[in-house]
Amino acid sequence: MLMRNKVKEVLGQLPLAAELDWALRGADGSLAGMNLERMKTTLLPEWVGQAAASPLRQQGGKRVFMFATLNYWIEQGMHTALAAAGQGHQVSFAYLPYSHWQQPVDKFDLRRSELYTREALAPAGELLELVSLLSSGKAALPAELTAAVDQVAVMDTQYTLQLEEVDKSNALYQLRRERNRLAASTALEWLQRERPDVVLLPNGLILEFGAIFQVARYLDISVVSYEFGEQRNRIWLAQDTPVMVQDTNAMWAARHDWPFSEEQRAKVHELFDTRKRAGLFQNFYRQWQNVPSTGVAEARAKLGLDERPVVLLAANVIGDSLTLGRATFSGDMSTWLRRTLAYFADKPEVQFILRVHPGEQGLDGPSVADLVAETLPELPAHMRLVAAADPINTYDLVAAADLGLVYTTTVGMEMAMSGLPVVVVGQTHYHGKGFTLDPANWDEYFALLDGQLAAGEAARPRPEQVDQAWHYAYRFFFDYPQPYPWHLMHFWDNVGDYSLEQLFSAEGQAAYGRSFDYLLGETINWQVEKD
Repeated sequence: MLMRNKVKEVLGQLPLAAELDWALRGADGSLAGMNLERMKTTLLPEWVGQAAASPLRQQGGKRVFMFATLNYWIEQGMHTALAAAGQGHQVSFAYLPYSHWQQPVDKFDLRRSELYTREALAPAGELLELVSLLSSGKAALPAELTAAVDQVAVMDTQYTLQLEEVDKSNALYQLRRERNRLAASTALEWLQRERPDVVLLPNGLILEFGAIFQVARYLDISVVSYEFGEQRNRIWLAQDTPVMVQDTNAMWAARHDWPFSEEQRAKVHELFDTRKRAGLFQNFYRQWQNVPSTGVAEARAKLGLDERPVVLLAANVIGDSLTLGRATFSGDMSTWLRRTLAYFADKPEVQFILRVHPGEQGLDGPSVADLVAETLPELPAHMRLVAAADPINTYDLVAAADLGLVYTTTVGMEMAMSGLPVVVVGQTHYHGKGFTLDPANWDEYFALLDGQLAAGEAARPRPEQVDQAWHYAYRFFFDYPQPYPWHLMHFWDNVGDYSLEQLFSAEGQAAYGRSFDYLLGETINWQVEKD
């Protein structure tokens, strides 16, 4: 095995060695994990044919640079690129032939993977410009851009290892920095030369997606990032910000004064009640609780709570993409947790509950429970830890609490909806929307805690603030995501159920045309109600 790897390392340095091997042995869909067989054998030619026959191809469009890497994003991205081409846009589809973001691949296998990916995507060359960034020219990265791209590598490491403190000598960080710099330097050369109207890519925060996002912003080229949340037939879009930031400011500014009808309120109530019951609501596919609500009395009994005030801290998963780079003053979530634990350890007059996020189950990284054990090896009697797998419903804990503390979890919004005062210390989408307490520094934070504990029931939010939380929740869940027929989690089922040909029809354009306009850079008009 060692000799084989040595031979491949040597061959990887030789010009055309991989190409000769490819010519002699042919395609191999398992190369370094690359496997696009499902798309390339039948579906890609079908997609190309439908896009080529689209009656919308003759209408004017934008020059679009779209980027993807990893098997599933390349497949999804190619489908989206052809959807755009079929609507009259001029699309350059750029790719890197990686199947894993955290595993190194030798140069010989990487070059074979590039050949395989190029062959798999070739049918789309009829309608798209195909750009392999592995074979493209490079531009020197200016210092400002290098620093931004290297910060993406930090977040990659945090996300992958589920930690917040990164050792830059770590092999994973070194790998991510190398790959992100490569993506950035090749994208910089292409984008400087071609200057497209818009850059389109998934996520926008981490991996090569984040690196190329930074290049586009450095060049002042409009960039749209997208992701898929927990709702079928919906897509999250963000223009000139990473979509994972979930920036709802423009939407809320446009719609916070819109009427909030009883029908809309009832819809949010039904969603909220379904989440409490650990059920599934309409087009939502994710359950947010392990067990259904059994009532606040049973939760209090399980935890042995008495009549003293209860403070509930609902934690995020460490290193989750919705926490990366989201600190307002604490530096990161772990630092906030440690200082908050130390503060409440000296407050036996209140009962403190830390709810570990149920989403930690099945993950390999360190748990928030580990952080608690490191900070307080002997948990004081007035403090409780509810682990990720504990059969206690978070909403029962909310009902028992007098004060809520959160970083970025959506539970903070639901605390406010429940009439609970909630302190938010991360830059989450509902931060600063008028129904939460948002300290700007450590002094404000601890002064706020002192004041809230002293005020008791008087600290509860006003009825109009609770109503504002319900209104915002409606806008966030039902207005913020845009209609879109193909969800990443259900991609192959969706492309079978709804074709590109249907998208190009008058009915398809009525349903999804505006979403594609936004996806390709037209400024989102939040003053317009969805059809």
